[in-house]
Amino acid sequence: MPKIIVLPHKELCPEGEVLEATPGESVCNTLLHNGIDIEHACDKVCACTTCHVIVREGFASLNPSEENEDDMLDKAWGLTPQSRLSCQAIVQDTDLTIELPRYTINLAKEG
Repeated sequence: MPKIIVLPHKELCPEGEVLEATPGESVCNTLLHNGIDIEHACDKVCACTTCHVIVREGFASLNPSEENEDDMLDKAWGLTPQSRLSCQAIVQDTDLTIELPRYTINLAKEG
């Protein structure tokens, strides 16, 4: 099984984490199922950027982004060439290393 290595994030994952991932599952769902409370204000339908992640390793193994995701990513804080919306990034058979950005453009956080 592939692994998702989550780099340390001050609020969501202070120590970092190594997660078992299921091929065919989104990065967002994998994070949520493992207790990493990444924001997903649009309920994972590619209508916001709150689940933005930066894929530091394994980017090429992900499914290609579609035009709607690319358009949404243009609004993400801290956009990089390795940015993806985690709700749209589908895990394959390759390990991933991801960074959770420090900020989102979400003005109100639930929970």
